[in-house]
Amino acid sequence: MNWLLPEHIADALPAEAARIEKLRRDFLDHFRLRGFEYVMPPMLEYLESLLTGAGQDLNLRTFKLVDQLSGRTMGVRADITPQAARIDAHLLNHQGVTRLCYCGNVLHTLPATVSAGREPVQIGAELYGYAGIEADLDIIRLLAGSFAAIKLPLARIDLGHVGIFRALAEAAGLPKEAEDNLLSLLQTKDVPGLEEACADVATPWREALLALPQLYGGPEIVDQAYALLPDLPAVVAALDSLRHIFAEASDLPLSVDLSDLRGYHYHNGVVFAAYCPGYPAAIALGGRYDGAGRTFGRARPATGFSMDLREIARLLPPARVAAAVLAPHAGTDRELAAHIAALRTQGEIVVELLPGEAACEGPFCDRKLARVGEHWIIEAIQED
Repeated sequence: MNWLLPEHIADALPAEAARIEKLRRDFLDHFRLRGFEYVMPPMLEYLESLLTGAGQDLNLRTFKLVDQLSGRTMGVRADITPQAARIDAHLLNHQGVTRLCYCGNVLHTLPATVSAGREPVQIGAELYGYAGIEADLDIIRLLAGSFAAIKLPLARIDLGHVGIFRALAEAAGLPKEAEDNLLSLLQTKDVPGLEEACADVATPWREALLALPQLYGGPEIVDQAYALLPDLPAVVAALDSLRHIFAEASDLPLSVDLSDLRGYHYHNGVVFAAYCPGYPAAIALGGRYDGAGRTFGRARPATGFSMDLREIARLLPPARVAAAVLAPHAGTDRELAAHIAALRTQGEIVVELLPGEAACEGPFCDRKLARVGEHWIIEAIQED
């Protein structure tokens, strides 16, 4: 059974691999035309570099090994975002705004969901050096435009802000254990569990925390949140940010969910999750994560998003198979070799049969090169 792969690890066969590669090119071209420069971080790094500011969740998802050269612990990257932050902070060292994009395989110790794989093809874009809400809006528009470019509609983009819960937890004086418990309950929208956990929280913080799971929907939810949540400076600033995004991007399918706190220990501002019709899980995740480069010498404002090309490829309709031309083995026939080369220059897929090879089992060939008199012509392959 040597051919078996580990659980949640899979090959990408020709049709899927072709879809993934086309998506990679389409997304990266979309990013490039908007000034995002492509970087290629390594698969392996010292562990402390990979986990900078990422919290315990990423630590548990990272495969670890010992470097035979240095004896130090290394990790196989589970997320490229910290690597991009390292490149911005330590290698490029730009003083102004830096726009970076990337694409590569990452490896997870455990799948993120029951249906997810453990080797996503992560693609993303990050914007460093700008603290204003305009950067968050620019990144959200980049995400929406990416899906428009591949003609895959987005059902909605849920907005949230981790600063709201953080401010309420701090004002309520919650110890870390209680804060983490409430965070877990909010993410699962466990209202009965939340009510029990908030029983000893003082007014008005208890009522505010219990209101968060109900604060989801359209832009009117932001107005409701102003009325329901305490008038803390951090809460008001967070709601102002969300209101600005709704006002400036009314053409996008935006919604709000104030209890969606994924990446709470990593993010520190606006967060968002994009969903496609008929697909229950978020297809892309992003948000603000200022200060990620602090360990590398520069704490820079940062916002961005990432997604898994394997997941996106499954949502696209099957692509039309690119048909190929079947050609006999050219050998020393320079005229035939030149004809084959000319067809390939024109963008045709030409499969040159090897000596003794009777047919091509892949890719699909619907035409063939045939000699008629003194000339080579292309003719249709007749079905038997």
